[in-house]
Amino acid sequence: LLMPRGPAIAYPKDISAMLMMMDVHPGDTVLETGSGSGAMSLFLSRAVGPKGRVLSYEIRDDHHSLAKKNYRHWRAAWKIGRMEEWPDNVDFILKDISTAAADMESLTLDAVVLDMLNPQSALPVVYQSLKQGGVCAVYLANITQVIHLLDRIRTCKLPFSCERIMEVTHRNWLVLPAKIKNFKSNQISVPYVAKPSYWQEGHSAFLTKLRKFGPLLS
Repeated sequence: LLMPRGPAIAYPKDISAMLMMMDVHPGDTVLETGSGSGAMSLFLSRAVGPKGRVLSYEIRDDHHSLAKKNYRHWRAAWKIGRMEEWPDNVDFILKDISTAAADMESLTLDAVVLDMLNPQSALPVVYQSLKQGGVCAVYLANITQVIHLLDRIRTCKLPFSCERIMEVTHRNWLVLPAKIKNFKSNQISVPYVAKPSYWQEGHSAFLTKLRKFGPLLS
């Protein structure tokens, strides 16, 4: 959350949920569209490990440069703090994913993350490389975008089933010793006050889980 950013970044609570949706394993190959500030790229990098690969596409040059810079700085800081190498397993690609059909021909993707304004434009390109049963996790800011996404899947008859649409909400609590008049420091029993925190995290995104299915045999 403290990294330099241009576009808004996905919150760790949402990224963690998306990683669980995709069930990313060490050694997986994962496609990300929308490098942004590189936050999701870092989480994916750790999830796939040294033997895995993350392909991160970004259409904007400024976002592409910032994501690469943040990733490079993270790797350098990790080496200084941990005395070990963070895996160099992310390829940042400056390209519109909707024009990258040729790139996808030789790939087999274990999972896909779409964090872009119109993810429906990427689905016809990436679905052919996504393995059967593979998950495409989509990060969208509002429910209208979710509707447009699902309608495009329906009208284009793309081989995806929508398994889940969710928000991730956390409720923060305060648990503190109560302030008591004439309190004696040698008292063994101390009453506590437990209440929801005044500061709560609001809505951040709708997370949509799509799974690729194969055609039924007649």
